[in-house]
Amino acid sequence: MPTTTAALERLKRTRTVDLTTIGRRSGLPRTVEIWWFHVDDRFIITGTPGRRDWLANIRANPHVTISTPFGEFHATVREIDDAAFRRRVFEAPEIGWYASQADLQRLVDTAPMIEVDLS
Repeated sequence: MPTTTAALERLKRTRTVDLTTIGRRSGLPRTVEIWWFHVDDRFIITGTPGRRDWLANIRANPHVTISTPFGEFHATVREIDDAAFRRRVFEAPEIGWYASQADLQRLVDTAPMIEVDLS
């Protein structure tokens, strides 16, 4: 589905999406319901520190599908390692729940975080 201005505005207000990756070993689609956020004009998926199959799959193949109430969007993702941006994400008010789950520095240093490029 094309990402029109109207679609992007709806997506910015959406919190829960389905992220479909391709299994790194099986080659089969793998879907997980996950939160995403719009921070600094970027769509971000993150989590608490720890191993994530979805991240391992993305490292092997960055092409994903994001399913929302407004349709499916094919996207490319990249892992975010910029510490200053990661800190801004975890300090953003809409992402406050994560700050209650782990120390801020631990989140910045070790939490999974990707950017979703819908273009």
